[in-house]
Amino acid sequence: MDIRKLQRTIVDALEDVKAQDIQVFNTEHLTSLFDRVIVASGTSNRQTRALAASVRDKVRAAGGTVKNPEGEGSGEWVLVDCGDAVVHIMQPVIRAYYKLEDIWGGKSVHLKARQQADAASKGSRLRQGDASSAMPGTKTRAGQAEKTGQRGAPKPAAKAVKRAASASKPRTKAPAKPATASVPGKRAAAKSAATKAAQPSTARSATSSPKRRVAAKKPAA
Repeated sequence: MDIRKLQRTIVDALEDVKAQDIQVFNTEHLTSLFDRVIVASGTSNRQTRALAASVRDKVRAAGGTVKNPEGEGSGEWVLVDCGDAVVHIMQPVIRAYYKLEDIWGGKSVHLKARQQADAASKGSRLRQGDASSAMPGTKTRAGQAEKTGQRGAPKPAAKAVKRAASASKPRTKAPAKPATASVPGKRAAAKSAATKAAQPSTARSATSSPKRRVAAKKPAA
């Protein structure tokens, strides 16, 4: 098992049973037998035994190898050998007497609290999930933008196209027609008026009344 995972598992197991003053020391530079020494305190014989059992069960459940704890009979100092890490669970009086921190405590390891570690791991998983979901989402949004750009572009109206085409062609003015040509009645009236105007005044006067026509036929005496 990875040493970081192992020390995290041991510390979590100790915290589950309310261990006090948990300290982790790196011993790689002092011995080749183990890499970590973990020291914790229990307030009673019963608690020290419960702490040792919690460490044993948690490490085995995580896939690690654990030897049977030593010192469970008295419960004053229980040692749990987890291979690369050795756990010393001691009552406060015994711990103050032997002072293991002076022997193995040259290089301490600072671990985050469980809540902080859980929050950090959860945040990293969320960030990874956001990053993995953001890539296809970005493509989708880009594709949607392209589609909306193609669909949403206003198409020119048919009338506007016709107006533009007619405006581009040169306009030719048709010859103006007389105002009377549009109405058939007015056209006939205008024609008869023009015919009457073309006749001589004497012919109009002769034909206008019967007396004048008779006078015109008789020769002068």
